[in-house]
Amino acid sequence: MASPGSGFWSFGSEDGSGDSENPGTGRKENGALLYGDAEKPAESGGSQPPRAACTCDQKPCSCSKVDVNYAFLHATDLLPACDGERPTLAFLQDVMNILLQYVVKSFDRSTKVIDFHYPNELLQEYNWELADQPQNLEEILMHCQTTLKYAIKTGHPRYFNQLSTGLDMVGLAADWLTSTANTNMFTYEIAPVFVLLEYVTLKKMREIIGWPGGSGDGIFSPGGAISNMYAMMIARFKMFPEVKEKGMAAVPRLIAFTSEHSHFSLKKGAAALGIGTDSVILIKCDERGKMIPSDLERRILEAKQKGFVPFLVSATAGTTVYGAFDPLLAVADICKKYKIWMHVDAAWGGGLLMSRKHKWKLSGVERANSVTWNPHKMMGVPLQCSALLVREEGLMQNCNQMHASYLFQQDKHYDLSYDTGDKALQCGRHVDVFKLWLMWRAKGTTGFEAHVDKCLELAEYLYNIIKNREGYEMVFDGKPQHTNVCFWYIPPSLRTLEDNEERMSRLSKVAPVIKARMMEYGTTMVSYQPLGDKVNFFRMVISNPAATHQDIDFLIEEIERLGQDL
Repeated sequence: MASPGSGFWSFGSEDGSGDSENPGTGRKENGALLYGDAEKPAESGGSQPPRAACTCDQKPCSCSKVDVNYAFLHATDLLPACDGERPTLAFLQDVMNILLQYVVKSFDRSTKVIDFHYPNELLQEYNWELADQPQNLEEILMHCQTTLKYAIKTGHPRYFNQLSTGLDMVGLAADWLTSTANTNMFTYEIAPVFVLLEYVTLKKMREIIGWPGGSGDGIFSPGGAISNMYAMMIARFKMFPEVKEKGMAAVPRLIAFTSEHSHFSLKKGAAALGIGTDSVILIKCDERGKMIPSDLERRILEAKQKGFVPFLVSATAGTTVYGAFDPLLAVADICKKYKIWMHVDAAWGGGLLMSRKHKWKLSGVERANSVTWNPHKMMGVPLQCSALLVREEGLMQNCNQMHASYLFQQDKHYDLSYDTGDKALQCGRHVDVFKLWLMWRAKGTTGFEAHVDKCLELAEYLYNIIKNREGYEMVFDGKPQHTNVCFWYIPPSLRTLEDNEERMSRLSKVAPVIKARMMEYGTTMVSYQPLGDKVNFFRMVISNPAATHQDIDFLIEEIERLGQDL
């Protein structure tokens, strides 16, 4: 192996050409699970003498990093150690080399999406345990390389497993920058630029939603589940502000409503807030997965007749499985009629607001009291980046503030409205906005629009290919509204069977086996799940702009190749 200090390291072959591997099993016959022959760490037992000390007068030091021998260096030799500048720069440059090579490989279709090994194999073949004594930096660099070797390449053009895929270069650069800055978002004094960028970006997002002048409030949170919980918390406070001090015992039985296809985070939020999962009523959906307004109104009336208090309706704009958009205008009318807080969970579908062609699918979102929008999904911003937008300004602050005088002093010398930490549930809060802001500057709104339009076009391309193709059945009729394409692959052995319980039982096992084989070969990844009375089916989603028609063709052919014998 090349010395870590001599430049790019060589990863083992990921297309199988350099490994002695059983096709489809993911197991190495030669037992070299973690390292190919070219990857085994060099012995560091002292045979290599330390290199000469640096004589460079330049700051930062520009000496060749080949002079740095990591086998004799530890973390204590890096900054802030005395004379730690040169080894620090060399070490970080080599870490960067590892990262850059991984980035390049992520877009190489000849490499695997995943080099899959079972948990017990990885645990047995490598010592992951934490020790009392430090390892040298050569071993630390090897850990970095090994970790990435077994990471899922979520930026790979053939990775379709989650709603969050892709690897944007500007977003990646922004993430590196925020980790380097390593600051917190709770006050302007320690994150001045980041706090201002959050203010500007949230205002722009509210304008796009359709709130006049971008008025309102908002926060970036750790994810859509937390954003949805924020909405529940604020809606409860709006109706019963006394709950903040006195708790749930001081308020009547509260009821929330959401569709049966909605995200599980609504029930999780109800549990966390003490409202209780039984107080979340699931509203029936039509065959396309959209909430049925008449059933919503019926269930609201039922709750009121029982003496309960409806306090929130959460409509979904882009359901997780079907990609369905609830009828927001009809839901808004019902919420207005019964004076109920309207929340829109647009974690997945919010990105369509960037597209003039597709934003009509969220018509009525401007009437919501709050909206969850995850740019780390459809817009391709690196994880994590989720926003909760609130139409009424000041409500979020009143709901959450605790007036901690040691942090939010009232006699500071700048405008205290920029100290945003007291309206957040968190104290420590990561800088999530910079990735989105920098990508927006680099791409413009038109760039995000092109991204969204391309992914929707690819989904339509897939749908058009398989809707009449032998061996495929669509889960629901009609062109998908989002990039979710839901279908069964029917192996030849099942195509002549009657549609009965035996066929359903056998069909339920097809997708899991094909998915397991995909992972063993490492060629692609796509998710599957059951839903209601429908047995396991594939849910294809596209949010990676690196994907092409050829990648869609490959997926179809790969499913058929891996499932022909089932």
